[in-house]
Amino acid sequence: MNTLRVPQANKTMTEVTVETWHVAEGDKLEKSQQIAELRAADAEVTLQAGCKGVLRAILAPEGTALPVGAPLAVVAGAKDDIDDAVAALRDELAGNTPPAAPKTDTPAGAEAAEPQAANVEDKADPPKQTSQPASDATPPSGGSPADASGGNAANVTPVLMPQVGNTMEEGTIVAWRVAEGDTVAAGQIIFDVETDKATVEVEATDAGRLAKIVAAEGDLIPVKQPVAYLADDDADVAAYLQAQGAEPAQDAPAGPQTDAGGASEPDAGDVTPVLMPQVGNTMEEGTIVAWRVAEGDTITTGQIIFDVETDKATVEVEATDAGRLAKIVAAEGDVIPVKQPVAYLADDDAAVAAYLEAHKPEAPPAAPATQPHAAPKPTARRGQPAQTTAGGRVKASPAARNLARERGVDLASVGTGSGPGGRIVTDDVAAAAASGTTVAGGEPVRHELTKMRKAIGGALLKSKQTIPHFYATITVDADALYAAYMQIKADGAFKCTINDFVVRAAVRCMQEFPQLRSRLEGDALVEYPSANIGIAVGTDEGLLVPVVRSADTMSLEQLAGETRRVVEAARGGKLEGVGDGLMTVTNLGMFGVETFGAIINPPESAILAVGALREDAVVRDGTIRPGRVMGLTLSCDHRIVDGVAAAQTLARIKELLEAPDELTD
Repeated sequence: MNTLRVPQANKTMTEVTVETWHVAEGDKLEKSQQIAELRAADAEVTLQAGCKGVLRAILAPEGTALPVGAPLAVVAGAKDDIDDAVAALRDELAGNTPPAAPKTDTPAGAEAAEPQAANVEDKADPPKQTSQPASDATPPSGGSPADASGGNAANVTPVLMPQVGNTMEEGTIVAWRVAEGDTVAAGQIIFDVETDKATVEVEATDAGRLAKIVAAEGDLIPVKQPVAYLADDDADVAAYLQAQGAEPAQDAPAGPQTDAGGASEPDAGDVTPVLMPQVGNTMEEGTIVAWRVAEGDTITTGQIIFDVETDKATVEVEATDAGRLAKIVAAEGDVIPVKQPVAYLADDDAAVAAYLEAHKPEAPPAAPATQPHAAPKPTARRGQPAQTTAGGRVKASPAARNLARERGVDLASVGTGSGPGGRIVTDDVAAAAASGTTVAGGEPVRHELTKMRKAIGGALLKSKQTIPHFYATITVDADALYAAYMQIKADGAFKCTINDFVVRAAVRCMQEFPQLRSRLEGDALVEYPSANIGIAVGTDEGLLVPVVRSADTMSLEQLAGETRRVVEAARGGKLEGVGDGLMTVTNLGMFGVETFGAIINPPESAILAVGALREDAVVRDGTIRPGRVMGLTLSCDHRIVDGVAAAQTLARIKELLEAPDELTD
């Protein structure tokens, strides 16, 4: 039997009203079939079936107001005996149903990531949460007490791996925030999970006692599968697992195990692997650039422990577990596949040796037994080519460049530097000068493409080859825009740029034109409820596109602050919102470029190219006057956005920028 319950589409949602049932009792249901419409404050929630079965009982008819977590209906086999369970659920509902329709005035939530609320029409930030899925096979905790003769499976509530985004298929437990025996409250953060796009905090959707954890930290669990169970009595969980055909033994640890135990008999289970993270859904491997810690150091959760170069950026990696760094098995310069160990945490080195012996097929080749970060490399690697940026510029510190100019040293001939990522430092230049390396005599220098440059080239080539681009250009009279920008700057109320006005205008159009917040996923055109907008950022290594999520919920001041934050994070190597963007804004106006056509960032629907805000002769009402203008070019995927919609979008952006008071409200 499966109980369908009211999902929590966001952190503030407390009640819903059942508006429409699309099915009737006795109907056969397919997984993900839309079965009901629920309304909460300003959100419309589409309830979907989480499993196949027969809709045996509708507990809440149309017009019923219910709290989050209340039972809605029962799905079971056609011949299953569910009378007692349905009666218990009706009793529960009678006690939970509020006397009137919901009166909450909290803002609506974002698109839910779970199968019960796969379509939530509102404008808020996507919540970091999970909700009770339609495939939940039990009533909530707090049911009848455990039977003295054994256990009552009906008193158990599974805690499931949430589906955070429609592409997520599985998640890795990063850290448990609670332990077995703890009492958790609805909305409390109970564990962190790493998806294919990010590491997110998961909140409890049910309150109760955490009786058993069945997924340890580091375990990879499919979505909608149990990771723990809530129950007042451990015997109830044992009965539930026995009824499900699972082994009730083997308690999962509630946290990282770093106690090495007895030294005479080391336990391989007392070791926590440190894995190569997956930074973005396209990353397959990473290169260790520099270790920030050494073997024997004690590290804390959140501490930066090493730098890794991906195909898009060099990022700092934080520890997800605390403990003693017993062994490093990936040296600087090693290329390691994602999810593979680079080091191990343990209190006893013997425990690591036992662990590696027990996991020989999975362990990568051991790194040299040297302290990875004991001392910097003294000189450049002269036999290897100098490392360059995406633009072909040799990587070197400013001090190294000045010294090279003073001593007549050709940086390209120095070789790979001894600094992080192969960057040339002053010691390298001094050593090269001492060896007689001087300015090259016009000979060509070969620079190998970086992983990031290869990734950018491959993605843009695929975009041009597979996406039917078309372009539309418009000129904006920017006098009022410039005046509004200068007024905010003079007032000093908050920091913003001309580009922030353009981004907000684009976000407004994403709200008004659904094509701009849609994208192709297979053979389906998927329309998203929130305006997630990408901001193109140029760096020495190449182009990055961090994403501002739910930008439609922000004022100009909030949008300017969030844009500045994600851009600075991207330049520092931390790319946010990878894969979540629906449209991008790219600006070359600061370089004097008047107009240009940009390439769409797949799988987005469009990209807006912003030219320079410049002085020009403006003709209006038959007269010529000096003024300021700005050129905009919208590149569209013709499979998603039609020419008329593109023209209407540009006209609307022009209208908003020429009357910027609408954008500052």
